[in-house]
Amino acid sequence: MAEKRTRRSFTREFKAQAVKRLLDGGRGLSEVATELGLSTGQLSTWRSEHLAAGSAEALAQRKAEEAETQRLRREVKRLEEENLILRKAAAFCQGDRVTKYAFVSAERANHAVATLCRVVGVSVAGFYAWLRAIPTLQSKAEAEAELRGHIGRIFAGRRRVYGSPRVHAELRREGRLHSRRRIERLMREMGLSGRQGRRRTPRTTDSRHDLPVAPNLLDRNFTAERPDQVWLADISYIPTGEGFLYLAAIKDMATRQIVGWSMADHLKAGLCVDALVMALQHHPPPPGLLHHSDRGVQYASEPYRAVLERHGITQSMSRRGNCLDNAPMESFFASLKTEHVHQIRFHTREEAKAAVFDYIEVFYNRQRLHSGVGYRTPVEARASMEGIAMRTAA
Repeated sequence: MAEKRTRRSFTREFKAQAVKRLLDGGRGLSEVATELGLSTGQLSTWRSEHLAAGSAEALAQRKAEEAETQRLRREVKRLEEENLILRKAAAFCQGDRVTKYAFVSAERANHAVATLCRVVGVSVAGFYAWLRAIPTLQSKAEAEAELRGHIGRIFAGRRRVYGSPRVHAELRREGRLHSRRRIERLMREMGLSGRQGRRRTPRTTDSRHDLPVAPNLLDRNFTAERPDQVWLADISYIPTGEGFLYLAAIKDMATRQIVGWSMADHLKAGLCVDALVMALQHHPPPPGLLHHSDRGVQYASEPYRAVLERHGITQSMSRRGNCLDNAPMESFFASLKTEHVHQIRFHTREEAKAAVFDYIEVFYNRQRLHSGVGYRTPVEARASMEGIAMRTAA
């Protein structure tokens, strides 16, 4: 018999960031709800509660600011689109008109023909005349031009962080079966490469304490057959103009999904407890969950251990000063810093909070392909694994 599905609950911080994304991001209700795995009814209710808390004057000012923001976003989006077209065109347009027409043909599924023609400097009428004159069968050069267009589209659409393996995987998901070596060559010729890591972050945990330390039960066995069987936890930091913003996160080993997170301006145990509570609310685990972290005072504290004990969760800790014992969490924070945080200067902690929320809940969990789960997104991997479990139970 299939297990009864547990109703999800959400922390106040999650609701606040979700509503902020809806109000400030210029997106529709359905789009934001889909990005975050919510129902439109849930998100609409949260928005109503948020708006009811403010005065009519503040609401009017917000709408005016939002309208101006949307106008500026549209202008920025137009300029970004034109710059993107120019970067794509530079990869294979040699200046002659025929090559430019081939580029417009390859990219017309991604951009308006009028925009493409204006940016590369040809007439719309001339393009359509050329299009009518060419044979139906594409030449090799035109086929490669079209593939370059798809590569550029995917690279830009995934925040310019993908290397050739993930671009190749995205193309295969679209039914475009090209060799990985060919994708590597074209990306190299187009000057596209995934972002590389920067300096290591300083320590955010202190293992020099007299609190109880759990044994290393995980022992670097970074595998799990089902969701909510092994959770990994760790802390990192994001620099801002107001000081550091600290991030505690919990990662599911089977799906690579970040199931819980919390952000604050301190490193007290409550930061990690809040992340754990979010994970438990979103994904109440079955018996037998193993929780692994370093020996930091936050994870050894009485409040944190009490939450684990209350839910029957077994605690495991890395050896002293051995970051490789929690390598998948180190990998997540490295991706966060390399692909997002190191590309931006945050003036305030609120700016950093919104950016981290966007990276985790929209990009990392729901869009970014993960090699560890067969180049699927973590949310796709969870849905697939839970579907298999339900069919087996039935």
